Amino acid sequence: MTGRLRNWFRSRPLRSRLALLTAVAVAVAVAAVSLACWFLTRAQLEHELDSSLRNTSLNPDSVQSLLRDCRLGTTPPPVGGSYTVQVVLANGFVCTSGKAAIPAGAGELAVARGQLEYVLHTVKDDDGREMRVYTYADPTGLSAVSIARPLSEIDNSMSTLGWVLLLVSGIGVVGAGAAGLWVARTGLEPVNRLTDAVEHVTATEDLAVRIPVEGEDEIARLSRSFNAMTAALATSRDRQAQLIADAGHELRTPLTSLRTNVELLARSEETGRAIPPDDRRALMASVKAQMTELAALIGDLQELARPDAVQPGPLGVVPLHTILRTALDRARLRGPELTFVTDLAPWYVRAESPALERALVNVLDNAVKFSPPRGTVEVVLMRGELTVRDHGPGIPPDELPHVFDRFWRSPSARSLPGSGLGLSIVARTVQQAGGTVSLAPAEGGGTVATLRLPGAPTPPPEL
Repeated sequence: MTGRLRNWFRSRPLRSRLALLTAVAVAVAVAAVSLACWFLTRAQLEHELDSSLRNTSLNPDSVQSLLRDCRLGTTPPPVGGSYTVQVVLANGFVCTSGKAAIPAGAGELAVARGQLEYVLHTVKDDDGREMRVYTYADPTGLSAVSIARPLSEIDNSMSTLGWVLLLVSGIGVVGAGAAGLWVARTGLEPVNRLTDAVEHVTATEDLAVRIPVEGEDEIARLSRSFNAMTAALATSRDRQAQLIADAGHELRTPLTSLRTNVELLARSEETGRAIPPDDRRALMASVKAQMTELAALIGDLQELARPDAVQPGPLGVVPLHTILRTALDRARLRGPELTFVTDLAPWYVRAESPALERALVNVLDNAVKFSPPRGTVEVVLMRGELTVRDHGPGIPPDELPHVFDRFWRSPSARSLPGSGLGLSIVARTVQQAGGTVSLAPAEGGGTVATLRLPGAPTPPPEL
């Protein structure tokens, strides 16, 4: 039964559950207050009844007159007004002035015999009514006098009070339920707007939807979070679309050239006209170069397609100076006529070795690409700061903010090989290692690239 009730409750709308919980909470509170009020009122009335009985006493003449009438066999007249008065002798003789006799118990006999000073208790008279009885010793010391009043006086008042409390409690619970439903509807209105916005985005994929934010409460925070999420999703989608467009544009050039060269080779085979050996070698070299450029571009796209929040591989403490020497060897092969001046101090970082080597190769390739013939490339690694300087034409100040953007290429460098992704990969890899990278004009001409990577504990030497 409990499980069915729980399932039924969970199947209700949120506003209905809030209204029901509010009504139940108010009902419990009202019931607790009503019960406390009822019991406190009854206790107070009983206390006042007991005080009234204690403060009521008969004079000895009335007691003697009552006894005389009982012994003569005549009905004694009422002597206590609304009270029932009863005289109990030590031998057990009982004389009653009232509607019905009250059984004289051991307490009354003990008071009549002088063993107790008084007795106060509740008994039923011969008519079955509950009576509150106060018995005290007569000043003459010959009998005990019992004064009683029916508890129906309290019961009637408590019954009336109970019905009043029940009516007020019912009105309070109904009012609380209505108020809870109104509060739930009002309080959940922002949630309804948020739900409508989410459903709209789901149905239309329109990420430009924004929810009005009012106040500083939890609902306002939720609305701000939703707006920030949709803005981030819209930015991500725009960047994805831009990446696809840029990638398509960059892929079109090598693919077009590759297609042209392949078509020339195929036409030569189909027509039987041999291509001169020198032209054929040049054609094959062009095909190989275009395939190499295409493979490099695809590799760069795969590198950038990975989410920023996901590490590309397991990080470990690696020697930056050693990886830099390997990257320098590869750079010397690409610029054999250049002079590399190096000053490398040992430095260990926490990074992924292949990704870090790729980033360093990209930085050095950038210096090789823009260096003049027989120029010099200066590479210095000191205390976690790596500087790579070339003596090329440099980068105009207005182009510096864009050098790390994907597919961005300087107008003066668009005739050179490359996809415009190298520095983007460098920035991504360095940021994942906790470092920073920047490009700036060098004194005397050229460009200097600066990478700062935080150090890591030096690994112990291998035995």
